[in-house]
Amino acid sequence: MKIGITCYPTYGGSGVVATELGLELAQRGHEIHFISYAQPIRLTELNPNIHYHEVDVSRYPLFDYPPYDLALATRMAEVSELYGLDLLHVHYAIPHSVSALLARQMLAARPRGQKLPFVTTLHGTDITLVGLDRSYLPITRFSIEESNGVTAISQYLRDRTLKEFDVKNNIQVIYNFVNCDMYGGKQNSPERLEYAPNGERILVHLSNFRPVKRVTDTIEIFDRVRKKVPSRLLLIGDGPDRSRAEWLAVQKGIHNDVLFLGKQDNIHDKLALADVLLLPSELESFGLAALEGMASEVVPIATRVGGVPEVIDHGKSGFLAEVGDVEAMAGYAINLLSSQEQLQSMGKAARQVAQTRFCTSKIIPQYEEFYRRVLERSS
Repeated sequence: MKIGITCYPTYGGSGVVATELGLELAQRGHEIHFISYAQPIRLTELNPNIHYHEVDVSRYPLFDYPPYDLALATRMAEVSELYGLDLLHVHYAIPHSVSALLARQMLAARPRGQKLPFVTTLHGTDITLVGLDRSYLPITRFSIEESNGVTAISQYLRDRTLKEFDVKNNIQVIYNFVNCDMYGGKQNSPERLEYAPNGERILVHLSNFRPVKRVTDTIEIFDRVRKKVPSRLLLIGDGPDRSRAEWLAVQKGIHNDVLFLGKQDNIHDKLALADVLLLPSELESFGLAALEGMASEVVPIATRVGGVPEVIDHGKSGFLAEVGDVEAMAGYAINLLSSQEQLQSMGKAARQVAQTRFCTSKIIPQYEEFYRRVLERSS
């Protein structure tokens, strides 16, 4: 198939999943065309089946805000016509599904009348935050209803979308995924000694540092853990709450053991160094960072919110606590890091879950079959 993929190219779960999906589909022989205003950050592999098309947004003085959605729709239609795309797959409803709808209508109105079905994947904040803004709710509902196919990354997100938006379009759950070969098990890496030269335990947090991720809770948890277990904290990512987290680490006098690594390309290499992953988010529609940790035999300690319980089995493949309960999360980490046997066994159990339920070999064929059904219905 020839598939156009549009996503936000920034450091966030929807962009990561969309890019990894494109890479995996390309490996399986499909022709993939990424259409976005910038190259996705994880689009680093060279593959003859992958093409990137930049959306150029005009910045006329007339516009206070550049009309990206219109420029995107135009580019989608152009790429589809030039390369004969079979369908578009847009990640994040606003504005991508609206742009895809416009592109579909533009092509259908032309003399040759090219059909361009599109699939929308809902990732979370497009529904839980943006879509519920009264000014966006009608257009979000309309774009979901008009999609030729809709998927959600968790049962939680599917149920919430159906409830809040009262949509009639069927929504299929297709979970997020990891390449289990890339995210391998634990290895004795010399790099671990660079971060923990005295044999300290390593905790890690991975996010885009938005307020919903509660990065300062990560600092609070680590402060409690460090008092009981010699340890260091790796913070991967960047965003608006980084300065607050840095300030809190300095205030608590633990900044020498808190390492801000910024945005990293090879996440799997850094995760494999850690023992425990902290994910104290206020809301997660799935919890991709937890899954990436699990695939690396890193035990996740997360909040019992959204779709996270669909990924982590409390007490078996990780631990769950209530939002803001830093004492409970610190307690889980301290007990786990104090027992090498429990740490290893739970790490292996976590990877086993990733392998049996969320590997690319399980999930990518679900997308391929979904595309085929969409194309059959649209023919």
